[in-house]
Amino acid sequence: MSATPQKNRATRRVLAAAAGLATVGALVAAMPAGAHDRGDGHGHGHGNGHKPRTVDVQLLSFNDLHGNLEPPAGSAGNVSEKQPDGTVKAIPAGGVEYLATSLRTARQGNPYSVTAAGGDMVGASPLLSGLFHDEPTIEALNGLDLDVTAVGNHEFDEGAAELARLQNGGCHPVEGCYEKGKKFKGADFPYLAANVTKEKTGKPLLKPYTVWKKNGVKIGFIGVTLEGTPDIVTANGVKGLKFHDEVETINKYARELDRKGVKSIVALIHEGGAPASTSYNYDCDSPGAGDGISGPIVDIAKGITPKVDALVTGHTHQAYVCTVPDPSGKPRMVTSASSFGKLYTDTTLTYDRRTNDIVRTSVKSANHVVTRDQAKATDMTRLIDRWNRLAAPIAGKPQGWISADINGRGSTAPEKPLGNVIADAQLEGLAPADKGGAEVAFMNPGGIRADLVHKASGGEGDGVVTYGEAFTVQPFTNMMNVVDLTGAQLVSALQQQVSGPNEASPKILQVSRGLTYTLDLTKTGAARVVTDTIKLNGAAIDPARTYRVAMNEFLAGGGDGFPALGQGTNKLVGASDLDLFNAYLAAHSSATAPLAPPATDRITVIQ
Repeated sequence: MSATPQKNRATRRVLAAAAGLATVGALVAAMPAGAHDRGDGHGHGHGNGHKPRTVDVQLLSFNDLHGNLEPPAGSAGNVSEKQPDGTVKAIPAGGVEYLATSLRTARQGNPYSVTAAGGDMVGASPLLSGLFHDEPTIEALNGLDLDVTAVGNHEFDEGAAELARLQNGGCHPVEGCYEKGKKFKGADFPYLAANVTKEKTGKPLLKPYTVWKKNGVKIGFIGVTLEGTPDIVTANGVKGLKFHDEVETINKYARELDRKGVKSIVALIHEGGAPASTSYNYDCDSPGAGDGISGPIVDIAKGITPKVDALVTGHTHQAYVCTVPDPSGKPRMVTSASSFGKLYTDTTLTYDRRTNDIVRTSVKSANHVVTRDQAKATDMTRLIDRWNRLAAPIAGKPQGWISADINGRGSTAPEKPLGNVIADAQLEGLAPADKGGAEVAFMNPGGIRADLVHKASGGEGDGVVTYGEAFTVQPFTNMMNVVDLTGAQLVSALQQQVSGPNEASPKILQVSRGLTYTLDLTKTGAARVVTDTIKLNGAAIDPARTYRVAMNEFLAGGGDGFPALGQGTNKLVGASDLDLFNAYLAAHSSATAPLAPPATDRITVIQ
């Protein structure tokens, strides 16, 4: 999902000192060129004796983990399952202790098994991983025996040099090593970034593809992120980089692999779609009206050469197993496994030893829930405990109290209770004249990464919001900006929620107390915002008047498809979003008077 990008200014980190990361020019040399051979198959078995003509290769895949090592809390930790009677059941899922067990169990009896991911393994991570620049997550992925992943947009949150460090290892350039005598080893799987090149040289930033080999079986993997990454990551994160068309890039490298004799190819694409149902076990190929999948991945899939046999996708945090026709009209599998390690996809690729290609007609695929009623992987428990001990002095500090769950990430409504709290916190912190004189605040929905959950996550007690929980909601520690915008620009910004690049998948800004308007979803494009209903503190917005508007620096740069917000002038830089959020919790709650979920009555929605 697009979201407020994490910053690479180390001063914003809890443990940080100062200074920024190196520029792309100083990038650590990425992995050597040429195909990457993980010929050991991770010990998932070895063939012997007579070789049959075909062999079934198990492809296990997942996407958008976002550093969620512990089970995600609240509604954000559930997957929807359609029951035989048509009802939908919420199942708690996720957590790498369970993901490891699920993957290891799935591999049993499958001598040819390869595990791949669709990007956003790190970034926008909970405190346990984010505090340590996601080293814990890379360690966990190594332990999960991940073979390969595409980069996602969040892999660029802290810039290309930090991405290179996650790949190649080495301690953080500012914060150093987190454990005495231990140097971070980096990922023992390749990150693939076929469509990301360095502006100065035109050369790929990282490897474009890798080839997995076992007993003569060869499968090529090409990895790309969405071409629109610069629109959803801060300028610092993508400085010196160029992002290219996904289809053209994949087709280019598929031809190259084909010339090298690699006929079986899987594309890992950090871009996705939206199925007609949110249930993970929905039959995406149902023939009914309104069934199937929509979104950017459909046109991408239709344009990718038939040389590619399957597509593992991500970014939209949806669950689907669909077939989309390739350019020759033949069905091809396109999969996505929700997010946060709550699902994994098990795909069977039948490999023909004579043609070295996948028998496309026999490709089978299904999503499976990473349930929490199975045994935990003890090595992952040890890893989590180790990092939790390091994080504990910061993570466990109480910030405030809540009387019930306040849903953010887990809310599907345009106006989210937690979005209102965050926007109100930003307005309150920046309304004083010496803090910017803000009259209204906007928060992008993708920057709300979790719910505030009433149930205790540790020993703090029910209703207590810890620093770690607040950080998990707002992990980017973006600096706040207050700028001048005209009323006309404000109206344009609200219209951009549902038009332009956001028309197909609206991004509804969370607004502070006092701003009200009607959203008519029966209309199309900018007309969905009923302009004569937009009011601030009961007064109609005056197109010619100047308003002081608070927002994080990502939105103030026009991010997430809001160019109108990027037109602000007279900018004042304030505290970080996380600092304002914690200050608001402290000011508006106590053990005896906890903060209640706010009403969601700012945006009137006509469906």
